[in-house]
Amino acid sequence: MTTPSGTPGTRTPGTATPGTATPGTVTPGTAAQRADDRETGTAVYLYGVARDLDESALDGVTGVADEPVRPLVHPDSGLTALISVVGLDQFGEQALRDNLEDLAWLEGTARAHHRVVTDIAGHAPTAPVRIATLYRDERRVLEVLEHDHRRLLELLDRITGRTEWGVKAYAVPEADGAGDGTGDGEPADGPASGASARPTSGTAYLQRRQAARQARRATQDRLAEHARAVHAELADHAVASRQHASQDARLSGRHETLILNMAYLVDDEQTEGFHEVARAVDRRLPGVKIEVTGPWPPYSFIDGDEATPTSVPEGAAEGTRP
Repeated sequence: MTTPSGTPGTRTPGTATPGTATPGTVTPGTAAQRADDRETGTAVYLYGVARDLDESALDGVTGVADEPVRPLVHPDSGLTALISVVGLDQFGEQALRDNLEDLAWLEGTARAHHRVVTDIAGHAPTAPVRIATLYRDERRVLEVLEHDHRRLLELLDRITGRTEWGVKAYAVPEADGAGDGTGDGEPADGPASGASARPTSGTAYLQRRQAARQARRATQDRLAEHARAVHAELADHAVASRQHASQDARLSGRHETLILNMAYLVDDEQTEGFHEVARAVDRRLPGVKIEVTGPWPPYSFIDGDEATPTSVPEGAAEGTRP
């Protein structure tokens, strides 16, 4: 089992990039809908909301576009919005749409966003928001804090003293026998694969096809059972879990079959026990490799849904790829 440190390179907040953990937002809607659509002027970029933050924690902190991060305090609730003032030349409606297609810009922005959230979470309970959450001005941010402060306080209560950990389970080749169980089940040869092939009856060919399909289904069933076993043990040591979509192998660089991609919200005092369980499952299950990433700010758990599923959703190991 490997436990790489959490970086935005492995999980880009709020995007469909590796290990995606899509965080919620303070208000619904896209960034383009919330930002001033002019290409000149400024907008307010929001990283997250903290509670009881000593403002000196922001001294020298810079965020997206190398802009300083500033506190914006809601006077009645003790909530502090973490903001930067950014130019619409990068974050206006059309500019942002274009920049989100630029992987280098997206990665740099995501790293800066994540760095701010991680730094401040070390000083005070912090609820992160989606990358490129933008508002027209500070007044609008304060209006949001006023409208949503009770919900935000409840959210911060839920995540305080807890950390997100990502877990991926891969089926290594040995678990799949001759293949990875994700092919189409067709035999390599047809009824006559070449001039030198022995004649094969149509019945025999169909029997081979049926056997291949049955073998593939058996492999998928075995991988699904492994995924359920991994999740069941880890969920017992977490307060909430969330399934993530499978990843594109071109982005992850992994070629093993991804059978589980979950995020777990874990009480900080249970962290070592959670990792011990992950290591034990990794050793015990044949042909399964467990990868734990983190610690992460709780990007996956800020929408209010704390339910931990008792089983992996149907199809979690249906030949998905990283």
